[in-house]
Amino acid sequence: MTVESSVRHMEVGLGMGKNPTLICAPIMADTVNQMVELMHKAKFKGADIVEVRLDHMKSLDPRPDIEMLIRECPLPTLFTYRPIWEGGEYNGDEISRFDALQLAMELGADHIDIELKAAHEFMNHIRGNKPEKCKLIVSSHNYEYTPSAEELGNLVARIQAAGADIVKFATTANDITDVARVLQITVHSQVPIIAMVMGERGIMSRLLCPKFGAYLTFGTLEEGKVSAPGQPTIDELISLYNFRSINTDTKVFGIIGKPVSHSKSPKLYNRAFKEAGVNGVFVHLLVDDVKKFFETYSSPDFFGFSCTIPHKEVALACCDEVDPVAKSIGAVNCLIRRPNGKLFGCNTDYIGAISSIEIGLQDGASQIGSPLAGKLFVVIGAGGAGKALAYGAKEKGARVVIANRSYDRARDLAELVGGQALTLAELNSFHPETGMILANTTSIGMQPNVEETPISKEALRYYELVFDAIYTPKITRLLREAQEAGSKIVTGVEMFIGQAYEQYERFTGLPAPKQLFRDIMADY
Repeated sequence: MTVESSVRHMEVGLGMGKNPTLICAPIMADTVNQMVELMHKAKFKGADIVEVRLDHMKSLDPRPDIEMLIRECPLPTLFTYRPIWEGGEYNGDEISRFDALQLAMELGADHIDIELKAAHEFMNHIRGNKPEKCKLIVSSHNYEYTPSAEELGNLVARIQAAGADIVKFATTANDITDVARVLQITVHSQVPIIAMVMGERGIMSRLLCPKFGAYLTFGTLEEGKVSAPGQPTIDELISLYNFRSINTDTKVFGIIGKPVSHSKSPKLYNRAFKEAGVNGVFVHLLVDDVKKFFETYSSPDFFGFSCTIPHKEVALACCDEVDPVAKSIGAVNCLIRRPNGKLFGCNTDYIGAISSIEIGLQDGASQIGSPLAGKLFVVIGAGGAGKALAYGAKEKGARVVIANRSYDRARDLAELVGGQALTLAELNSFHPETGMILANTTSIGMQPNVEETPISKEALRYYELVFDAIYTPKITRLLREAQEAGSKIVTGVEMFIGQAYEQYERFTGLPAPKQLFRDIMADY
């Protein structure tokens, strides 16, 4: 596959104007004064509208409090008074709640939110007296799962029938493919719609709102202070995901993994896309079932994917076409959806890792051939990254040893590369020579388990260089102890940057912004 053919569908140029999807900041505080302070903070951060969560106030004196909230708010308002039975904090009687929401409408609120379960009763309560200016959002929340497409369609119809100016529903993602049904409903909606899928598997629904035409998305003022599971911050929406520039033509890219939230790929690619004028957005994709994921997101709109632990081998089986090197390795870490819908896979891991190890070994003197030639190269792990490192080391003339928890998997990979197999338990006593190379390709030592290491510090003195594919944290316990034992070290950041160069070029057809990538990752 040529790089050019991979980018025929890429739209260039982000200067197409701001999309109409609003960023709404949930405002949750004990007092009116605290709420007003947060409203000004929301405006400063770039929100378009605030959701005033009356149910979070410690005590509410409706008329003076609501009057002040509307008068002092520098942004349009959405008033919500969410009861406990719909996931909120309010535990009082319905008449008082309805009175407060009606008062908010009369005093100039731009939107109010009423739950579908209470909408009929509320409409009777206000007797149809709703100011023209105020838009009524009728909402439904499912904290258990995401219903079928047919059930979601029926839900939207019921919400519309209840008198909604704007439809709102939120479901829960038990699998990332649940999001597809919600995006479908959103894009085909004939009325303004707010449709979210809660939880980490649903984050894509919050980020891609402008592409599919949603009325608004929620962005929090600070990390962790969410009004529903999975909400990004306003800063992340605007600065990390370039939310304002996403439109119907934006191509979706992402990193597939489990876990995946630690990945720095969105920071790298979104910044590079913005600077190069590429109309794309790169997101975290927490995937449980790779085959199901690719079958569900088969549109060319979902254009390119990085792939990390533990899916690199399974992803290869999902490809219609595979680069010969990736086929030899038995794993892919980069996939591209061609305009005809075919999925192409390749492997950039081995280039990134092996080149960074070679640079780490070089002592400044020019040498013919690879510094890995003839070295004993011990790979920890027999998964996708392990296969890539073993293949790359063999290609450079190293003698390869595979150490893995499961001896059978170690043996299978060792046979493929003409090497030796060990169990992980045997690694501490394996030192037939000094000056060996060690490469950890497992997740042992990755956040949050930063005190784990695959090998004893004592055994590290036999290695000239130790490499760890993990880059969160940048200096793992393995690398720290290797340094203390006198070994050279190469961090996973070097591999990450190296493999990203080729992926970016395959994704966009543009030269990789190598210095930009290095500058971004210098902070990690």
